[in-house]
Amino acid sequence: MNPFSLEGKHIVVSGASSGIGQQCAISCAEMGARVSLLGRNSERLQQTLSQMDGTGHHIYVVDLTVEEDIKTTVQKIVADSGRISGLLNAAGISGTLLMKSVSGKKLDEFFQNNVYSAYILTREVCRMGHFAQEGGGIVFFSSIMGSYGETGKSLYAMTKGALQAATKSLACELAPKNIRVNAVSPGLIITPINENLPHITDPSKREELERMHLLGLGKTEDVANACVYLLSDASRWVTGVNLYVDGGYTAK
Repeated sequence: MNPFSLEGKHIVVSGASSGIGQQCAISCAEMGARVSLLGRNSERLQQTLSQMDGTGHHIYVVDLTVEEDIKTTVQKIVADSGRISGLLNAAGISGTLLMKSVSGKKLDEFFQNNVYSAYILTREVCRMGHFAQEGGGIVFFSSIMGSYGETGKSLYAMTKGALQAATKSLACELAPKNIRVNAVSPGLIITPINENLPHITDPSKREELERMHLLGLGKTEDVANACVYLLSDASRWVTGVNLYVDGGYTAK
């Protein structure tokens, strides 16, 4: 018996077309799960699918900022693959913006993509008949910025802090259904999207970032492995937790 196995589980991963979400889908499949992949770009979802082990996986092209599209997509997921055992809310946007440059429109954009979409997707997954009767796990993707400050990160940080707060109350609400709700808060993870940005490619700036993380910068696999744990039976007594996956950033 491997308590970390996802054999027989049906996992939904949003933001599965790139970065951490893509690796989460791949890792869940490696651990035996059937995975439903959500994203906006069909070609990139197909690329993720091509790297996954096993069978029974499906892709769904959906704009998670449209509530009705979320509802119909979840219904189709359950019709195609059966009840859902776990949800990884990996979709979201990031950015650095000083407060003086933040408009109401930008506030709406960040909260719509990072908070509302994850909350509504979670609500629909947890509807009667959608979630597995034996329960399972839901994971929100927060960030160290949801707990620690940095210049230019107030907008992004507000959305990630909101997810941490929601995690605790939803853990209380869903515990009677044996649905565990947790969050992961990554530090700086190297992904195909950010690996060519100036603060990563510049040796001196990268060295400064590495010093902030006691174990250096992270890989997408580091977060995906934490998510596998939170979806698996190994974490059956863990709920309402915000798990820092940050290479020691928050230890300093």
